[in-house]
Amino acid sequence: MRITIGGPPGSGTTTVAQKVAAEFGLTHIYAGKIFRDMAAERGISLGDFGLLAERDDKFDREVDKRLHDMAVEDTITEGRMAAFVVSSPDLTIWIDAPLDVRVSRIARREPYTEQQIREMTLEREESEKQRYSAYYGVNIYALSHYDIVINSEKWDSDGVFAIVKSAITSLARATQE
Repeated sequence: MRITIGGPPGSGTTTVAQKVAAEFGLTHIYAGKIFRDMAAERGISLGDFGLLAERDDKFDREVDKRLHDMAVEDTITEGRMAAFVVSSPDLTIWIDAPLDVRVSRIARREPYTEQQIREMTLEREESEKQRYSAYYGVNIYALSHYDIVINSEKWDSDGVFAIVKSAITSLARATQE
């Protein structure tokens, strides 16, 4: 089974993807890790690599190519472009939450003020939206691309995982019939 999971920063995609991978024995492929690895391969900071990616689409395209190549059977691929670069996903999931909720979550793990996080998050989201639209002609925030859309403000990570687990289990049964 090939599953994709995406969502904006702080929505909970990483936590849910890790739980899905553990529960179903899937390999977790994470676009953020690929991006960090590419920065390390070049010996530059993540921030500097992000600036390069904004100026040259070859870096985003390389991340997406690596995602595509790694996402074979029995994978959950996490990233905002995952639903668009994974070949024939069996299930596409988008997890979201209101900006205030996401900022609060990010603030618990990052050494910045909530105001700084809000500004960085909005800037990052706008940059990604424009880049992906320009490079691929897609709007990652158009929810019609996804089979399941979950507002993670309503549930804790276990609750969101329960919803996703139910969907995967049901889909697996349906495809075996």
